[in-house]
Amino acid sequence: MKANEIRAAFLEFFESKKHTIVQSAPMVLKDDPTLMFVNSGMAPFKEFFLGNAQPKNTRLTDTQKCLRVSGKHNDLEEVGYDTYHHTLFEMLGNWSFGDYFKEEAIAWAWELLTEVLKIDKDILYVTVFEGSDDADKLKMDTEAYDIWKKYIAEDRILKGNKDDNFWEMGDQGPCGPCSEIHVDIRTPEEKAAVEGKSLINMDHPQVVEIWNLVFMQYNRKANGSLEGLPNKHIDTGMGFERLCMVLQDVKSNYDTDVFMPIIREIETITNTEYGKAGASGEKVDIAIRVISDHVRAVAFSIADGQLPSNNGAGYVIRRILRRAVRYGFTFLDKKEPFIYRLVNVLASKMGDAFPEIKEQKQLIENVIKEEESSFLRTLDQGLVLLDRMIEGQSASSEIAGAKVFELKDTYGFPEDLTDLILREKGLTYNHKEFEQKLAEQKARGKEASESKSEDWIILLDDAVEEFVGYDSLSANVKLTRYRKVTSKKDGEMFQLVFSLTPFYPEGGGQVGDKGYVESPNGDVIYILDTKKENNVIIHFAKNLPKDVSGLFKAVVDEKQRFRTECNHSATHLLHQGLREILGTHVEQKGSAVHSKYLRFDFSHFSKVTAEELQEVEDFVNARIAGRLAFQENRAVPMEEAIADGAMALFGEKYGDAVRTVRFGQSIELCGGTHVNNTADIWHFKIKSEGAVASGIRRIEAITNDAVKDHFTENAKAFGKVKSLLNNAKKPDEAIEKIQAENNELRKQIEQLLKDKAKNIKGDLKGEVTQVNGVNFLAKELDLDAGGLKDLAFELGGEIDKLFILFGSKADGKALLTCYIDKELAKEKNLNAGTIVRELGKHIQGGGGGQPFFATAGGKNPDGIEKALEAVMNYLQ
Repeated sequence: MKANEIRAAFLEFFESKKHTIVQSAPMVLKDDPTLMFVNSGMAPFKEFFLGNAQPKNTRLTDTQKCLRVSGKHNDLEEVGYDTYHHTLFEMLGNWSFGDYFKEEAIAWAWELLTEVLKIDKDILYVTVFEGSDDADKLKMDTEAYDIWKKYIAEDRILKGNKDDNFWEMGDQGPCGPCSEIHVDIRTPEEKAAVEGKSLINMDHPQVVEIWNLVFMQYNRKANGSLEGLPNKHIDTGMGFERLCMVLQDVKSNYDTDVFMPIIREIETITNTEYGKAGASGEKVDIAIRVISDHVRAVAFSIADGQLPSNNGAGYVIRRILRRAVRYGFTFLDKKEPFIYRLVNVLASKMGDAFPEIKEQKQLIENVIKEEESSFLRTLDQGLVLLDRMIEGQSASSEIAGAKVFELKDTYGFPEDLTDLILREKGLTYNHKEFEQKLAEQKARGKEASESKSEDWIILLDDAVEEFVGYDSLSANVKLTRYRKVTSKKDGEMFQLVFSLTPFYPEGGGQVGDKGYVESPNGDVIYILDTKKENNVIIHFAKNLPKDVSGLFKAVVDEKQRFRTECNHSATHLLHQGLREILGTHVEQKGSAVHSKYLRFDFSHFSKVTAEELQEVEDFVNARIAGRLAFQENRAVPMEEAIADGAMALFGEKYGDAVRTVRFGQSIELCGGTHVNNTADIWHFKIKSEGAVASGIRRIEAITNDAVKDHFTENAKAFGKVKSLLNNAKKPDEAIEKIQAENNELRKQIEQLLKDKAKNIKGDLKGEVTQVNGVNFLAKELDLDAGGLKDLAFELGGEIDKLFILFGSKADGKALLTCYIDKELAKEKNLNAGTIVRELGKHIQGGGGGQPFFATAGGKNPDGIEKALEAVMNYLQ
């Protein structure tokens, strides 16, 4: 069976068992602080397991895009070295929310594998939870054991420990025992030599787990204890790539038609051969596996709206891509971008099941190509820095781990590539010191972000939270639960949940509401932020009400909400304007809607011209002047909304019923709050436009009060300029005249400085001294950087074996300029860049440059004299 047929067979089987097929959720999570990415099939359904929402159907099935590259589930370093771990993988799953349980889950799993997919029963093993004697005191899952006995011989039912057979989504939340299904696809000879059961969960590449049936029956509380769930659930996850390996009768996930088209393309592009014997062939194979895996992860992340960046989820994606580039650079000898060329075959292979990869293909290619080019430049720079680091090292010497860490931390040059290059030169570095520096950095990051949550204090059972903030900015509410959260960043905070709330939670780019909650006795609690977590609206406050059981009045900060609404409504008009003026290829790629400004990211492959920006601004302001009324529909079937022309955003998770927001011809799917009429926005002003990544542009703009303030400040500034120009009738012409005069004066000054340098050149020749066979000159001069450079090179052209250090000061700052004759630099193993970097410490600064010419700047002019004295040490 081909991969597409296998996927379809799974979904059709569970559809026949009355499961509803649902689309894969985006991989990047928006409202779950415990996860950066979807790392298992159940992650998009956490709100159902937690009881915070009810699914439309109690039986669901899907194939979910998952990414395991961070946190508890991190397979990144195994990828490529083995044949069955991946960064991105598909997880086939069937789900029961309080419906069927172990009996049906086990029976259907067996039926699908052995009767529908025709997998030989003799290659299957299953595991059940053996119980634990730790604090949980859990008994063996005899219920699952007894059910399995109906289908498989007892000697193929193995007992597993808590690590393997008790599944938990995190430190808190629903959990329970599980049954894993393993396959043994070794040859008959291998099976005869070693019994399969001894290899279960032993990381054997042909004895692997393919399906995990999780029986959710407990809830892990913050204090570590377990309590039974009121409703029991089924959560299963089957590795799609591993299933393809079994059904296609190959020995590796990479030998399936999931990966082979990509691998063949890599072979063609890099002129290499996959599967070639020998040590060098093994390195090539690892590199090809890494690249074929990583391009999938990066491409799908970009399609879901997560671009590579320097922080958070974006940094993880950048790290994956850079790992792929690194393997291509090191083992496939690819010194130019090529990974982006794999997106085409990926889209053709997976585009039917995941249409977003086809629709976003051009953007994905552009972003990957730009990232590749950027990192290859980093590698080139790192190689130069590494060469300097190696200079003067003997074969027996060891490079400091701190230097290798600096190369990684400051320049992004990976330590494993550093290690590889050093070993080729017979060198090594201090791994212990490097690991210590890395651990210190991680500890600082962990300390800054670490938070501790206590258990929820439940005040009202089965309370259904309702958002009423579309219609009202205040409401009488009851506190249904709360908990205390402590973090390094925010200190002690309380998270409050109410029976209903007018506070809009952060989402869709719009910030969360602020305001206050007041009790009947006048006790006021200020709400500092509002967020959504697993479908629950959480209000953040510094303290608790004195009496948590009463009726409260919740009031939203009206002024902040209104300003935010102006900016949010403006983003819809901006989106429409960009598509109208630049083309329908424009799509929103992110937004941030605050009370003071808005930020809008969109796909476009060139700089937006000043004329185009003015057209866009005029377009939006025309709709503001048109007084377009706000229209919404809060419960439209998704298909109907799309058919009506509503814009849906990639990377957003939508339900079966959606909310549409319309201003005239602008119609989008949106959960945010908006003005009643575009006239409320008053005016729209673009402040800036620029690139975020290849193919992604960003506009920052303001509306309403912020525009009024902007115009007021500009009017004040213009008035001051006119005053400085003696109230000239035409200020622009007066400024142009001043600029022309200034340019002429600058030219005259530059010429005077050059003449001054020539005049002192003769005097300086007489001050050159001999030090150990070197012509040496160290002096402080009253010249700028350009004058010092010209003077140094002129002297160097007239005097052999010349070593110069000049110092100068201007505007309270210091400058050092070092010149070394090129032949002298080689002969004496001198490096101007290294020297000024060290001497720069005297002027409280730093610098660098080439071995024969370099400069350093600093903020301590008084240190120049010490630097001029210290330079003598390099010649003695």
